[in-house]
Amino acid sequence: MHLSAVVNTRNEERNIVRCLQHISPYVDEIVVVDMESSDNTVKLARKFTAKIWQHENTGYVEPARNFAIGKATGEWILLIDADEILPEALGLKLRRLAQHGVYSYYRIPRKNLLFGKWLSHSGWWPDYQIRLFKQGSVSWNDEIHSVPVTEGVGMDLPAEEKNALLHYNYATLEEYLTRLNRYTSQEAKQLVQDDYVFSWKNLVAKPGQEFLTRYFAWEGYKDGLHGLALAMLQAVSFAVVELKVWENTGFKDDVNAGQPDDVMKQLRKIKYQLNFWYFTKKAETSSDLTKTINKIRAKISL
Repeated sequence: MHLSAVVNTRNEERNIVRCLQHISPYVDEIVVVDMESSDNTVKLARKFTAKIWQHENTGYVEPARNFAIGKATGEWILLIDADEILPEALGLKLRRLAQHGVYSYYRIPRKNLLFGKWLSHSGWWPDYQIRLFKQGSVSWNDEIHSVPVTEGVGMDLPAEEKNALLHYNYATLEEYLTRLNRYTSQEAKQLVQDDYVFSWKNLVAKPGQEFLTRYFAWEGYKDGLHGLALAMLQAVSFAVVELKVWENTGFKDDVNAGQPDDVMKQLRKIKYQLNFWYFTKKAETSSDLTKTINKIRAKISL
């Protein structure tokens, strides 16, 4: 059994040493594919491996992943992002799975630390990622945030902290907004290529739905202020994508679109959903009679 770790990088001097230190005890080879870093990422990575290649900076990682996997010589691939840490217990477990596992790939839960806190709700946990797989069984399309294409049978490790990668996702608001700008540009570009048609209604509907999903359906409120802040920021990102698609039309104007009466109709739809989720969550923590009343209120809201 030969296990190769694959790491894609772009200006990761803050994270790369920590990442490689944590994976080196458990793998037989480390492959780093850098996307035109302008900092000391490559220099620091050379302390751990000589197998470093360059790839065009595409603004997101997916196009470079297949290239990086192709440079690995191992029968098994451990895919790690530079801002992730492989804990000791998980490292030992993954090596055992590579030696004796019967599946083609394994999905691993990931603890996302955002603004210094692990978000255990809000849709950020367990955040399963395919990270251990046999060579040739997993590949990625070139679209941003694309779902990996798999062959064979996979397995999910139990959603427990001991099985989780640590992901130091967003440390600062500036970092979040910088990535938001980059990612939304790519997402809007992809939508335009797919002939997506801009509608002003989505400026209200999509951000509103994202906030309600993150904060209520995925219980972001249990993550406190972090959950509220991230639900709002994720909603903003949806609005920015829509606006960038609109920008692609040359900011085409329509004097009949987005009039107050029409906007109010969209806002009322969100209000109904808001009431539904509010009374649904209230029912979960209410006594019998109040629970029944809140359930009725939730149904009426829709």
